[in-house]
Amino acid sequence: MAEGFSIVYNQYMSEIGKLHTGELYLPGDKEISELQDKCLDLLDEFNRTPRMDREKRLELLGRMFMSFGKDSWIEAPVHANWAGRFTSIGNHVWINFGLTLVDDTYITIGDNTQLGPNVTIATATHPLDPILRKEGYQSNKPVRIGSNVWIGAGAIILPGVTIGDDSVIGAGSIVTKDVPPSSVAVGNPARVIRRVND
Repeated sequence: MAEGFSIVYNQYMSEIGKLHTGELYLPGDKEISELQDKCLDLLDEFNRTPRMDREKRLELLGRMFMSFGKDSWIEAPVHANWAGRFTSIGNHVWINFGLTLVDDTYITIGDNTQLGPNVTIATATHPLDPILRKEGYQSNKPVRIGSNVWIGAGAIILPGVTIGDDSVIGAGSIVTKDVPPSSVAVGNPARVIRRVND
């Protein structure tokens, strides 16, 4: 009975309610667009704020992100679909210039993690079916990055990926599947080449 109710409920769920369910939805929906525009106004303000005005930047980061940890920092510019609204940043995280977040659902970045310049983290994906794609549908899969991870410059993390604690992702790598803890992964697609302590 509960399962049947769930199916009926999902048919009538608003598009914004599907952001975090993995279901297909229409990102151009009016309710989504209005909320997204408010988020992007904050992002624009952050990117325009002088680097020396650290207090203002930190205040904006605290408003933009779902959570923003102690002693963490992100260099501008940042590009993000939702300005970090669904992204949790741990403590002592350092993120270099040019971060791109396709943050249509949850992204988690653990404590003491470092991201090099021009890293992309994507949660959104589109249907293979050309008819659905033409109609504008997409779905989202969360990304989880553990603690004490180092992601090299220009790496791309694809939807649904989990990167375990203490791992290293080589510069320019494209991560298409999960990386176990304490692993070094490089390449396109990224593959584990060794354990961190080998």
